[in-house]
Amino acid sequence: MMMRRVVVLLILAVGIVGAWWAYDRFVGVDALPEGLIQANGRLEGDPVLVSSKYPGRIAAIEVEEGDAVRAGDSLVLLESDEVEARVRQAEAATKAAEHEVAAFRSQCEQAGRDADRFRELYAEGTATKREAEQAELAEQVSMQKQTAAEANRQRAEAAYDEVCAALEDLTLTAPSDGVVTNRLYEPGAVIAAGAPVLTLVDLDALYLQVYVPERQIGKLRRGLAARIHTDAFPDRPFNATVSHIASRAEFTPKEVQTPDERVKLVYAVKLKLQDNPDHVLTPGVPADAVIRWDDSVPWSAPVW
Repeated sequence: MMMRRVVVLLILAVGIVGAWWAYDRFVGVDALPEGLIQANGRLEGDPVLVSSKYPGRIAAIEVEEGDAVRAGDSLVLLESDEVEARVRQAEAATKAAEHEVAAFRSQCEQAGRDADRFRELYAEGTATKREAEQAELAEQVSMQKQTAAEANRQRAEAAYDEVCAALEDLTLTAPSDGVVTNRLYEPGAVIAAGAPVLTLVDLDALYLQVYVPERQIGKLRRGLAARIHTDAFPDRPFNATVSHIASRAEFTPKEVQTPDERVKLVYAVKLKLQDNPDHVLTPGVPADAVIRWDDSVPWSAPVW
């Protein structure tokens, strides 16, 4: 009987200790010292859309999802019958305007020689004043026609330059350094003007979005220091700063882990990476974060 009581007491003691440990671990206190808050999430970045100004057919996509690109790199090649037709028309109009200028220049030069000759003949008395005036008037008319032709050629060249720029725009380039996160179309697809073909993320502007329990959110403010930890670099925390705190609470997302499993309402908090050396961090990487709201508390690694 005594032995049975001892066994029962031992079982109760183990249960109480286990319950206390679970309460202390997940409910009773934070896993980190007061002054630090831990949270987790996935690294993200604001998407940059790579879009076409003109409708066309995708001839080639030169990158895959996950590829790192530099600003100005060629990413997508488009074909557009409309733009190519405009280029041919503008090229033909420019050549016609050049021929017109050449013809009027020749006429103007001849009219100038005729005017000079009739002025000399009039001075010598072998031509009438009327003949000299008519030759001078013909020269002026020729000069006006040449000037108008020059203006027409300039307009044609400007139109040609514009459609050539449109032709160049059929090659979509990277607007900034980044990594390709999505290929929204494949070669052969016909797209509308303005349709995005790829999305990029700037690897120098990543952030970690975490969710902080309602009972702790009052301790946070923008500008607080944070450290981000990843499995790939366990001994290399990355410095970050609290850049945004949601104004409204939401129910805990299913993929979010919190020390207190009873937590229902949380606030989304963005932690902006201060730097990303050699672009070792990329979007989608899971990470843990420690936010320090009391500068007197030393940093500690997250504990789950």
